[in-house]
Amino acid sequence: MENKQEELLDLVIIGAAAAGSAAAIYASRRNLNFKIVAKDIGGEVALSGDVGNWPGIIETTGYKLAQDFRKHVESYGNKIEEGFEVTAIKQEKNYHTITAKNFLGEEKVYNTKSVIIASGIHPRNLNLPGETELRGRGVTYCTVCDGPLFKDKITATIGAGNAAIESALMMAGISKKVYLITKFPDNKETLGGFPKAETILVNKIKKLANVEIIYNAETTEILGKDRLEGLKYTDKETKEEKQIEIDGLMVHIGMIPNSSFVTCGTKNPVGEIEVDIKCQTSCKGVFAAGDVTNIPYKQIVISAGQGVTAALSAIEYINKWEE
Repeated sequence: MENKQEELLDLVIIGAAAAGSAAAIYASRRNLNFKIVAKDIGGEVALSGDVGNWPGIIETTGYKLAQDFRKHVESYGNKIEEGFEVTAIKQEKNYHTITAKNFLGEEKVYNTKSVIIASGIHPRNLNLPGETELRGRGVTYCTVCDGPLFKDKITATIGAGNAAIESALMMAGISKKVYLITKFPDNKETLGGFPKAETILVNKIKKLANVEIIYNAETTEILGKDRLEGLKYTDKETKEEKQIEIDGLMVHIGMIPNSSFVTCGTKNPVGEIEVDIKCQTSCKGVFAAGDVTNIPYKQIVISAGQGVTAALSAIEYINKWEE
């Protein structure tokens, strides 16, 4: 075993959002010798704005919930290895060696009997000129978080799924004008320009007077210097280049699993880690939970439940572990 520590860990949990925190609580209650390694606390949960679907709490915020995760995990005497992003998991016989780095380049190595991957997801970028420079300066990937900043202003949402329409619906009640931009035409085959969205949401957004839907649009550039000023797009049917002035841009074109470091275990075409009903991956001793997996619904409550399942499965595996 490479980089052997003085003591071999029972478990390493990667991630400290709903799934990772739930797994850590159960690992603590079973008195496992484990570490929690996380780039940040809460992941996308911390950016969720108001949260009203966490059982037992009628209303809270994503940030508050993330801090509650931390408090609960640390109440057992655990210290989260925060700020470290896992870059590799290497399997050797019954051991797993995990390498993690922080933004300063400092490296940590953990050797463990088992692993729970709960690294979550992150928003898909447009990869357009001006996007990186104007992120946080009018460009956002979380409407719930940042939408209220654009009260009585002009905003645009890009996307063709439920998340995009829900973003536009929210902004319609905040902004004076909302553009909803889809790359699809308005026809029966595309379900009215939104093939990935529910019909009830499509019908609802099309009835709003302050929402203008732009169809057949291929966004080409995000405009602005110190702040977002507008965007350019090409009409895919007429090939005409057009420009609109906006104060805020909400990007909702999908999410990407944080699984690039995973080489031991099967992933589906979009990068989600495939697990069975016990959250086991195809790699012995490696479990996965939450949004990084191929579960059909990305919800905080479901992620927490999967974290518990992964922890109990890991405990069962550890109890039978032999060197």
